[in-house]
Amino acid sequence: MKRIGILTSGGDCQALNAAMRGVVKGLSTSGDTLEIYGFYDGYKGLIYGNYRYLTAQDFSGILTKGGTILGTSRQPFKQMRVPDENGLDKVEAMKHTYHKLNLDCLVILGGNGTQKTANLLREEGLNILHLPKTIDNDIWGTDITFGFQSALNIATHTIDCIHTTAASHNRVFIVEVMGHKVGWLPLHAGIAGGADIILIPEIPYDIEKVVEAVNRRTRQGKGFTILAVAEGAISVENAKLSKKEFKEMVNTSKYPSVSYDVADQIAQKTGCEVRVTVPGHMQRGGSPCAFDRVLCTQLGAAAAQAIEDKDYGYMIAMVNGQTTRVPLSEAAGRLKTVDPDCQLVQEAKKVGICFGD
Repeated sequence: MKRIGILTSGGDCQALNAAMRGVVKGLSTSGDTLEIYGFYDGYKGLIYGNYRYLTAQDFSGILTKGGTILGTSRQPFKQMRVPDENGLDKVEAMKHTYHKLNLDCLVILGGNGTQKTANLLREEGLNILHLPKTIDNDIWGTDITFGFQSALNIATHTIDCIHTTAASHNRVFIVEVMGHKVGWLPLHAGIAGGADIILIPEIPYDIEKVVEAVNRRTRQGKGFTILAVAEGAISVENAKLSKKEFKEMVNTSKYPSVSYDVADQIAQKTGCEVRVTVPGHMQRGGSPCAFDRVLCTQLGAAAAQAIEDKDYGYMIAMVNGQTTRVPLSEAAGRLKTVDPDCQLVQEAKKVGICFGD
């Protein structure tokens, strides 16, 4: 008999259901009697004991279904040691639920914040496995996270669609791509979509260089320019501010996001007509792409094998095309950022893409 808990935490993405399915199908081939308990709305379900017993039927037909059948919520890691409004110790409550169900293992699907709490529970003595989910692809220790490729396809398609209207009207178009702290998604989408300018958090931009790139295309007789701008893109000037100063600046800004600030400055300095498109949560929606379905099946099967081996305390990662077990103690709290000098950035610059630096 194996008793397994499973939950999805943090932002959603297209392939959460596919990953859960991979775990359960992988365990189902072991021959052992299996009990699966799904916790609703991420760690909230674990804290307040909101769960239900799941059968194999619950995981049938969800490979192509986006979102998560268990629901999700954001439970900030910094607040995990802080009692709730009723004085409840969240960590002790999660441990209580785990032991009440006599779980052999808790499988947790989520991103960086989720992973830090997973590691906390490991330190508290629970058997934990983590599967790396995020459209940002910013989890250290794995080459790729599930959700990234599906979001990339949507962001790239958005840029593709913008090209026709930008060319028709001779406009400058900014497509704001998700990526608050890291720029993997706008970097890849910008290259794949043929953007002329890519702005990411890791490379603070000089607006004058951005403007010059727009003017250069105009002088070359190209009537439009496409920018892929990360939601967390930052100017050289703002990059010098302290966290407190930057937060105050954002809170008092007249612009809803950095893309509108960049658009306004380009319009003023070039006289071009500028439009901003924000696909937003569309990047998280829809069905998982084929790549993510395969990836999640691999990660799920690898997690099932780790459970059979009774080998806990790991993130199931993909490294050099192979699934592997990375200790949570090594991965938790570490962010995988874009190296401004990496080969991909340098090759993008080689083909003429401007990064504003």
